Amino acid sequence: MWRKLGLIKRNQKGFTMIEMIIAIAISSAIGGGILLSIYQTSSYQAMDRARMNCVKNLENAIHYIVQDAQMAQSIITPDADADGFPLEMSWTEWDVDSPEYVHYVKYSLPGNGELKREHRTNDKLGAETKYDVNVLASYIDSSDPTKTNCSY
Repeated sequence: MWRKLGLIKRNQKGFTMIEMIIAIAISSAIGGGILLSIYQTSSYQAMDRARMNCVKNLENAIHYIVQDAQMAQSIITPDADADGFPLEMSWTEWDVDSPEYVHYVKYSLPGNGELKREHRTNDKLGAETKYDVNVLASYIDSSDPTKTNCSY
């Protein structure tokens, strides 16, 4: 009897097919879990980067609007839509050492989803001395005025 067991033991080389299938299934489950966690981590990082970019755009837009509103001597909204844009502000800058400058700022929200700031400076004779156009924020959904509006 021991002899037969010895022969059986000696003739067994390698794994059976069922053992291999079980090992592959367990390895696949562990590998799938690792890949899924890597994918979720990278997608959350991408969403966080996009969210932080939106927050920075919003902070930038608020900074410019607050700064211009504090300086403004007049605020005009000609042909304003229901959302309050275009928003125009102007003020006169007096300085003892330099000529008088008039600043005009216009915030507009065209159909392409960008909040634009146009800043024009004229001297007291009306000659344009400086003209800047900046995109303060992108990807703005202006289709619904309750989502994007300007009140003052």
